[in-house]
Amino acid sequence: MTSRAAVLRRGLPIWTVAALWTLALGLWGLSRQHSVWRDEAATWLVAVRPAGEIRHLLTHVDAVHGLYYLLMHGLFGWFGPSITTLRLPSVLATAVAAACVAVIGRRLAGPWAALGGGMVFGLLPAVQFHLQEGRPYALVAAGAGISTLLLVNLLQGRGRGTYWVAYGGTVLVCALLNWLSLLILPAHLVTLVRTRAGRGTWVRWAAASAAAAAGALPLILFSRSQSGQVAWIPPLTWHMLIGPAVLLTIGGLGALLDRPRKDPQWEGPSQESPSQEGPHREGRLSVAAVGLPLLAVPQLGLIGLSLVKPLFLDRYVLFSMLGLALLIGAGLETAVRAASPRIPGAARWLGPALIAVSVVALLPQALATRSPGSRVDDVLAMTADVRRLKGPGTAVLFVPAERRDTKLVSPDAFTGLRDIALTRSPQESGTLKGVEADPARIRGAMLAQRRILLVTDSPDVARPPAGRRDRVKAAVLKKYFTVVADERVRGRRVTLYERLGAARPSPGSAR
Repeated sequence: MTSRAAVLRRGLPIWTVAALWTLALGLWGLSRQHSVWRDEAATWLVAVRPAGEIRHLLTHVDAVHGLYYLLMHGLFGWFGPSITTLRLPSVLATAVAAACVAVIGRRLAGPWAALGGGMVFGLLPAVQFHLQEGRPYALVAAGAGISTLLLVNLLQGRGRGTYWVAYGGTVLVCALLNWLSLLILPAHLVTLVRTRAGRGTWVRWAAASAAAAAGALPLILFSRSQSGQVAWIPPLTWHMLIGPAVLLTIGGLGALLDRPRKDPQWEGPSQESPSQEGPHREGRLSVAAVGLPLLAVPQLGLIGLSLVKPLFLDRYVLFSMLGLALLIGAGLETAVRAASPRIPGAARWLGPALIAVSVVALLPQALATRSPGSRVDDVLAMTADVRRLKGPGTAVLFVPAERRDTKLVSPDAFTGLRDIALTRSPQESGTLKGVEADPARIRGAMLAQRRILLVTDSPDVARPPAGRRDRVKAAVLKKYFTVVADERVRGRRVTLYERLGAARPSPGSAR
């Protein structure tokens, strides 16, 4: 073994280095300048509700995130609602996923595959975005990493029967966090095919997988009744396939570079039977056999599902980045091994140099991701303007109604403002945005006001009013009110309107 590899073995375990590195990345700029965007606001608004109200909500919307909301409800109860509590679970989960990449890379390729893959994982752009995100996708990635590591252990003959129980349980928990994570099962199936697993392994894997899928089936069936929540996702287009094509190309190159090690100085994969049913054949269980299906199958599976119903969002298969990191790590291992016999001391400096180059190359992305402008909006950005513009007798409107999240996250800023469109609160109605009055009543309430504060999206991210209520709001403001103040910040807009003239129109004069 080279001296550098020996140093890696004598120091901290490589998985610890990867986990600590990813943890440091996650804690760096965790608050994003005290900004929270709309998706995280949804988590916040649900987590602060009592458990009974959360259950009421899930019967109407967001059942697919029910387990995550209950988890965050518990954390908010223990540690208090804060941006740190909101995002720290994702940071810790990403660190766990990076540690899993490192352990798998060490088992199947070597120390540089472990160190490179484990450290690169947290730097991948998609992972960086969700590393500091108050949503469940990083937790799913951690579960996918754990289930893949359990499968590798079992294929190497290291596991026991309880490992299959743990495998099925982990897949089930991931499915309850986001049932599209079940796409990891066909990825693992491809790995079993490539490793020529024995009949006993196939039977146990099928049983564990079927149990996990059956456990998630009630959630899948129930969530179909709430499919309107993803109606905004656009149909699949050719330009949306560019990202997956780039990822698969990089992963394919990494798989080509993955070679079984023949140098006795390098510690190879376990030579135990992968299925405890026959001798291990060198090269059968490799990073390519595990990482490439883990990257490709979820991406291609989501594309296939999106041809039936638009669902293509990269966050739904964030866990596939585990496969990309494994393949990048394998490429680094191959590069160091190839250079070592030809370049004296290459094992000492080539690995760190390539990792340093990756860090520098991705540093701009890291900085951009940690800025408030990296998200489509900031729910908290406008609260100072609301406090400044509101006055006695001022009413407030939200277009669309989902922008009421600003009021719900920062209620103090809206003290004294009358929400004239709202008839049932989000808590009472079991919804995220509440229930608004019919268009005629909203119009009548608006015509009775002297000042209205409108909270909406800034023009660069706004969509045309989709519902009749919002069209009525816009029409009445345009015809009977004039703008006296207009502030735009981080994807949100606050506009103060005053009535034109002193006379009030009759209720039937504006249609």
